[in-house]
Amino acid sequence: MSAFTAERIKHLEMIQAVIARLGSDSFLVKGWAVTATGVFLGFAVANDEPWLAVPSALVTLLLWMLDTYYLRSERLFRLLFDRARHVDAAGYEPFAMNATGKRFRDSLAAADRKCVTRRAVAFSGTLLSLYAALLLAAGAIAWVTETQISQASASESSPHQSSGPDERD
Repeated sequence: MSAFTAERIKHLEMIQAVIARLGSDSFLVKGWAVTATGVFLGFAVANDEPWLAVPSALVTLLLWMLDTYYLRSERLFRLLFDRARHVDAAGYEPFAMNATGKRFRDSLAAADRKCVTRRAVAFSGTLLSLYAALLLAAGAIAWVTETQISQASASESSPHQSSGPDERD
């Protein structure tokens, strides 16, 4: 095994910088998803408006898709990094940064190609657990809020006869 050239080290640093940025972006998207969902669901509960859970679910789905993009790109760049770090790697192009391109994806082994599909990434454990929990929370808040409104309107339409405290002789 020969030592890395200065160019190879610089290339690895460039790839690592992209991986770090994608990871940071993914973390920010998760934060926005929790915040936006919380705001919509808070308004739904505070205002007894179950329909506010719908935009919450839409925002959650959109941010799930964006987070999937970032995580998929990060996985692809990790594979590029792995390829670039092998000194005798076949198919290594100096300073190649095309990890999300079709040519690079097609050059991957079948197992690697399978783990970077949009479906595999979107339904990976971390993304699925977070975004499914947010969608379940939206559904639960909508259901609970609607149930409370229905019960309140039912009790208003059939008022209970209260004659005060029971007085027995």
